Amino acid sequence: MESLPQLDLQELTTKMTKVSQKIIQNFMDNKSSLYYDTRDMSNSFLQFGSKLVASPGELEKVNESCQKFFKSQQELWNRICEKQMGITDKYVPVISPKDGDRRFSSKDWEEAPAYFDFVKQSYLLVSNLMEEIIDTSEIDARSKKKLNFYSQQFIDALSPSNFLATNPEALKLAKETKGQSIIDGLNNLSEDLENGKISQSDMSGFEVGKNLGITPGEVVFENELMQVIQYAPSTEKFFETPLVIIPPWINKFYIFDLRPENSFSKFIVDQGFNTFIVSWKNPNSKMRNISFDDYVQKGALKAIEVAQSISKSAKVNTLGYCLGGTLLATSLAVLAGKNSTEENPVNSATFIATMIDFSDAGPMGDVIDNALVHKLERGELLENGLMHGHDMERAFNLIRANDLIWKYVVNNYLKGKNPAPFDLLFWTNDNTNLPANMYLFYLRYMVLENKLSRKKALRICDTAIDVGKIDIPIIAVGFEDDHISPCHTTFTTTELVSGQVEFILGQSGHVMGVINPPSKEKYGHYTDGILDSGFDVWKKSAKFHKGSWWITWSQRLAERSGAEISAPKKLGNSKYKPIEPAPGRYVIEKCGNNISDC
Repeated sequence: MESLPQLDLQELTTKMTKVSQKIIQNFMDNKSSLYYDTRDMSNSFLQFGSKLVASPGELEKVNESCQKFFKSQQELWNRICEKQMGITDKYVPVISPKDGDRRFSSKDWEEAPAYFDFVKQSYLLVSNLMEEIIDTSEIDARSKKKLNFYSQQFIDALSPSNFLATNPEALKLAKETKGQSIIDGLNNLSEDLENGKISQSDMSGFEVGKNLGITPGEVVFENELMQVIQYAPSTEKFFETPLVIIPPWINKFYIFDLRPENSFSKFIVDQGFNTFIVSWKNPNSKMRNISFDDYVQKGALKAIEVAQSISKSAKVNTLGYCLGGTLLATSLAVLAGKNSTEENPVNSATFIATMIDFSDAGPMGDVIDNALVHKLERGELLENGLMHGHDMERAFNLIRANDLIWKYVVNNYLKGKNPAPFDLLFWTNDNTNLPANMYLFYLRYMVLENKLSRKKALRICDTAIDVGKIDIPIIAVGFEDDHISPCHTTFTTTELVSGQVEFILGQSGHVMGVINPPSKEKYGHYTDGILDSGFDVWKKSAKFHKGSWWITWSQRLAERSGAEISAPKKLGNSKYKPIEPAPGRYVIEKCGNNISDC
């Protein structure tokens, strides 16, 4: 008889004691936020229940949904019994997971005892019931979206795949390993609780400056807010009009410069573009009063000025991603609104997964309301005048909880496995903080009140903002499965700006869709749809192309980048001298547990 793995009870007891203490400490540290979250959820469902009770018609719809559920549940029981007793060999499930739901993809859910199949389908039926009751109710669209978001969190959390007793894959593995997987899972849980977050990637597999962010270049400018990196040319000649990239400051710039085989930065440098990129500083408490105006003036506009000076080009091309694109649009509106006699220094702009119109900001926008913003403005959810990067990470994880939370609960704790190294997840876990002044301005006036899309509703850098005055060639890039910047919302950029516009729709989501190197041939893209008639018309009329959108976009950019000239042997110039090699100091700064130390 094979021996069972040795279990050190003293060590396990010590670890579980520490885990318990950590859980209690986390609760005490975050009880204010937890109270707000649970209160808002409770109030939302109580108000919903009150409206249902007050309306006989609404109650009748709920009753119909419940009756349909009970019939489906009975039918499920009948089919499971027939399968178990061998009455039929043509078993068909009552309900199946939705397309893309990988939680129940293993054959163990079907081949294991019928108990697991019954629990799985019962869960799916209950999930459908909850969704149907909310979707068929006569409540306002905003309340319905918020309820759907909150209910989805409960639905995702209560999946039978998340519990050892109802997960046949985890139980099978525990049996095969004679319990070692359970012990390993407890160890992983203990370590993650100590670190304060679920491990999504083997963080030891990467290091910025060693195997990430290694495209050669020099930091040629820095201030208290950002560094500007000029990449070293890899071709003998490059285009005379430089490209300035504005990444979001919610994350670090090396999303564009991951491993060489999927580095967007390396790709565009290899295409012969003279490329500059902004690397934002990770704010500490001393930067709490940094404003959105500062990000415009000292960030985007300064980076454009630096690229102009070094390249000696009258104009630059620009690219902004996510919030970096929102900043770029704001900066272009500032330039357009100053009525200056000076020529506009920007030749063209590309907006990647960027929202200018926030009327539909996706799942995160569904829960941002006046009450939340007021609470933030009172400082109750902020620490030392900053929005902590780890809090932002957790908020984004909730948008795709099954893929970014529960998948790792199952893998790390139920199965006792360690997550594999993955550069994209390493990047998403490498957080940055947000200054309270800037963040609250952005949240209230852009996300909640949607003033950026309205003519002269905002005043930034002493300029009335009107994005309709942006009259340069624009390429907007959206992604089919983007949960952060929905593609139909990114499309509205083409309707807000003036001048020549083009829309490119890539496959996949907010991050995977962006980092889509041509060599992988993984995701395709759409182009050349009919504009001026809305996103749906554009999508139906667009042409699909296999392969990365990088190719199509770089071809468009080359057409707007002037002549090819000899690439310089040295970076920077007499005014903006090289300070240090890329990726620079700012990107290395970590977001610690104590914000004042960041």
